[in-house]
Amino acid sequence: MWRRYLFWFAHEHNDFRHAEIQSILSIFDIPIKYIEKPCAKKPYWIVELPSEESVKKIASRSVLIKNCIELWSSTKSVSQLHRNLKDALLNTNQEWIVKTDPDKGVGEHICPNTLIEACCSANKSFKIEVETFCKHFTMKEKVEKIEAFSYLPLNGPVRLKDPDVTLAYLEYYGVDPNNVPEEPYEVFFGRWVADGQRDLIQYHSLKRRQFIGNTSMDAQLALIMANQARVVSGDLVLDPFVGSGSLLVAAAHFGGYVWGSDIDFMMLHARTRPTRVGQKARTKEESIRGNMRQYGTESLYLDAVVSDFSLPMWKPGMQFDAIITDPPYGVREPTEKIGIERENYTLSEEHLVNHIPSKVEYGLPQLYDDLLEFAANHLKTGKRLVCWYPMVREEECHSLQFPQHPRMALVSASEQPLSRATCRRLLTYEKLTTHTDTRPLPHNAPHNFREKYFALGEITRREKKERKAEEKARAEFYKSKNGVT
Repeated sequence: MWRRYLFWFAHEHNDFRHAEIQSILSIFDIPIKYIEKPCAKKPYWIVELPSEESVKKIASRSVLIKNCIELWSSTKSVSQLHRNLKDALLNTNQEWIVKTDPDKGVGEHICPNTLIEACCSANKSFKIEVETFCKHFTMKEKVEKIEAFSYLPLNGPVRLKDPDVTLAYLEYYGVDPNNVPEEPYEVFFGRWVADGQRDLIQYHSLKRRQFIGNTSMDAQLALIMANQARVVSGDLVLDPFVGSGSLLVAAAHFGGYVWGSDIDFMMLHARTRPTRVGQKARTKEESIRGNMRQYGTESLYLDAVVSDFSLPMWKPGMQFDAIITDPPYGVREPTEKIGIERENYTLSEEHLVNHIPSKVEYGLPQLYDDLLEFAANHLKTGKRLVCWYPMVREEECHSLQFPQHPRMALVSASEQPLSRATCRRLLTYEKLTTHTDTRPLPHNAPHNFREKYFALGEITRREKKERKAEEKARAEFYKSKNGVT
């Protein structure tokens, strides 16, 4: 028998919820029914799922869910909530019933009493937790709310730490802290089932990370990307713009074997200017492998190689289970590929030994075309590419078009605001077919995102200082290599 549950979300990255949950559902092949259409503004979903085990599987992966509750009642007022629970004690049916108020013409859903009775055994300890959204209550007020449920036949002892049963009472007061109503818009009551993986955000925090760079991905977003890529144990995962390896850390947490590549050999070898304030020089322990060792996943780290993504290095038959990446946008990290703007340029054998290849700009349209073509050739059918895509909001309003490929289906495009004028979208693609007679479709890519970014005044003094210091460090490193300039 399907049961009704409440998903209570953290109120951040709201636009990512649907994409993350749908990806997790497809990992475990779990069907779902939405009692209400999910709304990004509200911090909750009401759903029906086939079993409690399904709820626990979803919670075992999601970093956006705070907790999942077996829903006993949800209504518009506190008094009606208590009436519903009292009616539920008399509902001997095995299914929910709808009780209609003849005066208001409103139907209230009454849960079966078996849900409540299962928690009322004398040998089961319990506690009731109170949580409110957009309104604060004192501990005394919370206790008064708890005591209002004294009519429930809870026969076991109260235990505040690690009880057998946790009951949850939640009140929702909207999302405007400047216009909080006297009474809640929605109230909920039920049995706690599982917490989401919010603890992982602190566990993987960049503040504690051994090796980070200027553009290291936030831990929460990295875990969301791994979820949307549907990384599971044993998968082979690639990040072709790996940087300091934050996405590899997230993918390895879910059991993926990870591989990275990047054109910036100074970053891969931890020779860039330290990112942390007050740190003068990199330590010997700083590396992607060091990060993997820090989290106990070194055995899942295959390697990271210096490579120009525009020059394919993988054999045609090489297949990955997931590609997750954050390509450079030309703002804090340059978009470069190996090349030279001079025509008919030749290099003598005398200088070839110590030659460091020059680089030219790697335009974003070409970069994303190459990325989609690479994914179409090197992803297994049904597997996913998850990548970030920068946008200027003014352009987004006029034409919302993303890179396309006939062998890759766009599954989701969640937005993260970066500033008043810019944002980026987390694009998730799924490979449809293995046919190779197709090429990427033309699209309105952000040809001059970097120029518009700086024209909008988005760069800060700190970023200017960091870029100058980075350029100086690179110049000194080149000079130290046998006098090469």
